[in-house]
Amino acid sequence: MTSTNLKITISGATGSAAPYEQLRAQIADRARSGRLPAGFKLPTVRGLAEELGLAANTVAKAYRALEADGVIETRGRNGTFVAAAGEGASREAAAAAQAFAERAHRLGLTEPEAVAAAADALRARYAAGG
Repeated sequence: MTSTNLKITISGATGSAAPYEQLRAQIADRARSGRLPAGFKLPTVRGLAEELGLAANTVAKAYRALEADGVIETRGRNGTFVAAAGEGASREAAAAAQAFAERAHRLGLTEPEAVAAAADALRARYAAGG
């Protein structure tokens, strides 16, 4: 199934990621690479679901994840748009880092121990790809 506007392809092959994850990853990749520029208006949930042959809830789940990641933003009845590059992601990353720092401090970790834990987690995540 392929979206003509966004050039998104959803694979139904065994072993493929869940459709919402494929959709989320492809939109995120295109937004971060600039192939979907900031301010680009995305199709409605229902419209994209019909185009891709997916359930509306599947597209809605992908859009919610993208919005939580700061990749897209919903402007009420005006629609859903690609967010300005980096702004949302940087805010989310800063908030996550702050929460981690607070938790590490409450756990009694020293700063070097907390930094090592974060570095280990980042290495493991980026080595896993996706």
